[in-house]
Amino acid sequence: MKHRIVVLGAGYAGATVAGRVAKRLHADDTEITVVNADADFVERVRMHELAAGKDLKRRPLTSIYAGTGVEVRLARVTAVDADRRTVAVADDHGTDEIAYDTLVYALGSAAADHGVPGVAEHAYDIAGRPSALRLRDRLAHLAAGGTVLVVGGGLTGLEAVTEIAEARPDLDVALAARGGLGDWLNDKAQQHLRGVCDRLGITVHEHADIARVEATGALTRDGREIPAQVTVWTTGFAVHPIAAATTLAVAETGQIIVDATMRSVSHPEVYAVGDAAIAAGPGGKPLRMSCASGIPMAWQAADAIAARLTGRAKFPKAPLRYFNQCISLGRRDGIIQYVTADDRAKPSLLTGRLAARYKEFVCTGAAWSLAHPILYPVRRHRIAVTRSEIRATASEAASSPRSGNGRR
Repeated sequence: MKHRIVVLGAGYAGATVAGRVAKRLHADDTEITVVNADADFVERVRMHELAAGKDLKRRPLTSIYAGTGVEVRLARVTAVDADRRTVAVADDHGTDEIAYDTLVYALGSAAADHGVPGVAEHAYDIAGRPSALRLRDRLAHLAAGGTVLVVGGGLTGLEAVTEIAEARPDLDVALAARGGLGDWLNDKAQQHLRGVCDRLGITVHEHADIARVEATGALTRDGREIPAQVTVWTTGFAVHPIAAATTLAVAETGQIIVDATMRSVSHPEVYAVGDAAIAAGPGGKPLRMSCASGIPMAWQAADAIAARLTGRAKFPKAPLRYFNQCISLGRRDGIIQYVTADDRAKPSLLTGRLAARYKEFVCTGAAWSLAHPILYPVRRHRIAVTRSEIRATASEAASSPRSGNGRR
């Protein structure tokens, strides 16, 4: 019988794992299924562009996986039974159950409201295509002189506020940052960022901790009122709650705890990648939720799965570290902040049009790599470990004391 590998989610991490495993393992031995609710791969790093009115290129998953042997199942994941090794799904035809021998959990994340009142009722987010399209429609119907407030001074917030301000110079656009503007960047980058905000006419509210969102704007904890007809919430992400409802060991964030090969510390037949997993980077610091983390995590998981199934004792190691932070500031400007392995700003950076081109190259390359997960010729290996041996190993690991600080 073929070894059943099921990948949940086809974002950057999940889509990469599926394609890379397919390149590593012989098709006669494996059955690889990607379960995703959307028929297309969604370039999440471009959602601010979509919201601001740009039309994005369609990338159907069936085209990405054409000729690879990977099967695409369009369905929504509703539950995972990690002990029975099954996944419950729902689609237009009803409900179903998919059995697996190896599971890759890559369901990603959604916008987090952090319990702030009014966010769910009155704010927009750009964490996914449906929400970005809702914001796009709202902005399209906003008349000249309308007010827009972007809450969140991180990468997503900076990209969103500059994209909107550049696309709609007729609007009054503002940014509310909990700290200083770009205060994690080096001094030159912060200076450039302030210059871009001035050029685009963006009003910046620093040290503005938002306590409530209303239909007419936002209220800070120190009593300031920031008027806005449209509020965009970009203050971080929260993972899908499915993992926390299973017997998988998860962190307080709901992320699955994994080892250095992206393998669950509680269920050896389960791997987790991308935002859905909490993995240690340089110095033991958890990798942040980002495409820059998700793709290397996917490489590591895919290569580890292939190595274990083919009986190899030595696993390849992906570079689970950071090199730079790429920030687009509209279509013609940007910042490339070079960072240490653990994501701290270095003195060196790129700015302006060169940085914008660099960021575009990175985004285009990330999408292109899904259909080309391995750049060099590779031989597909036959599986050397039987299903019974895998289950025996998993049972032995499950009966031993569990590692990590997670819960069940």
